[in-house]
Formats: sequence, C-alpha cells, structure tokens
Amino acid sequence: MDAVPGAFASLQRLLRKPPPQVPGERCDYCAEPVEPEHGHLIDMQARRIMCSCRPCALVFQPSGAAQGRYKTVPRRYREISDFALDDAAWELLQIPIGLAFFFTNSVEARTIALYPGPAGATESELDLAAWNEIAANHPALATLEEDVEAALVLRRDGVTRCFIVPIDAAYKLVGVIRLSWKGFDGGADAWERIEAFFAEIGERSQGRVPAGSRW
Repeated sequence: MDAVPGAFASLQRLLRKPPPQVPGERCDYCAEPVEPEHGHLIDMQARRIMCSCRPCALVFQPSGAAQGRYKTVPRRYREISDFALDDAAWELLQIPIGLAFFFTNSVEARTIALYPGPAGATESELDLAAWNEIAANHPALATLEEDVEAALVLRRDGVTRCFIVPIDAAYKLVGVIRLSWKGFDGGADAWERIEAFFAEIGERSQGRVPAGSRW
C-alpha cells in the first residue's frame, strides 16, 4: 500500500524537532538541570549571580580558577553572637531602615552597604571609617570572602543581630521585600516574611536546615 502523500515528510519533520525541555531551573554555565536547592556562581565581569550545578561549582571553587572570571558562592551561615551596635554607630552608617547587608567588592576594592526596599537593593553612602570601627570590634567580619559573602544586619526594637551569609541569600531577602513591602514601614505582611527569613537564617547558622527549603 502506497504511503499517504506528504505523510513521510511530515514524520521526518516531527523527528527533527528538538526534544521538549524539562521544566525547572538550569545551570547558567553548562545548561544542565539543577535541583531546587542548588548553588550559585558570581560572574565577576557582569557582576551577576548565576545558577550553578555542583560540578561547575566545584570547578570554579579554587581561587583564581578561570582567571578569576567566576567565583563559587560558599554555603556558610554563621551568626556573630556578640555583635553589638548602638544608635550612634548605626546612624553613622546612614542606613534609613534597620536592615542592611555589607560585602567587599574586590574590583572596586571597597566595602559596599545595601539596604533592601520596594524598588530593590539601594546603596548607602557608607562611612568607611564607621564600618572599619565596627569591623575592628568584631574580628569575625574579617573572615568574609570578597564578593561572595555578606554581613547581614537586622536592627529592630533596640536589638541588633548580624549574620555571615552567602551573597545570594542576601539578595534573596531583597526579593522577599520587593514583593511584599508596602508603604513607608513595609507593613505587617512584609515584616512577617522578614522574620520568617531570619528564623531560617538562624536555623542554618546552627546547622539545621528546615525541610522543603529552596535556598
């Protein structure tokens, strides 16, 4: 029996179609699928965070790999338990809300302070002398890895807490706030989400990761 005209050609076209893409995130370097809980790289030239599979994270983990173009974001979480900051010291940092993160930009050779808000992350005009004094009083801050780790500070109701976190976690908080912040003070829903975020940061700092966590 003769084939239906055009049927064979249609079958060939179908076979030539690329396989459907598996839904989900992929490594921004090699395009392999990644788990919901995955690592990240910093593209030092573009100054952007990239999703990373474990093999790529391991390749770029050594210092100086790929001529320093990419840096693997570590997974360290640590609360600085003896962190203390009075109102005067906080005011010198010129942070308008009680929430900010600090990291060292190795390209610009300076410490950068960012505070999250409804428009994203805003850079503060950081008083380096004020920050250097804080850092001198808390030696743990000297262990921050340039570009890939941040000091995340929460100051609320007269209590200040400081955590060493991966830089992607700090920007995760920026996203949380951007999606939920309302009005001048953020609103109850935003602060509920912020408190939940810091509760998980605290769990991770103690080596306990809540079930179902995606970051």
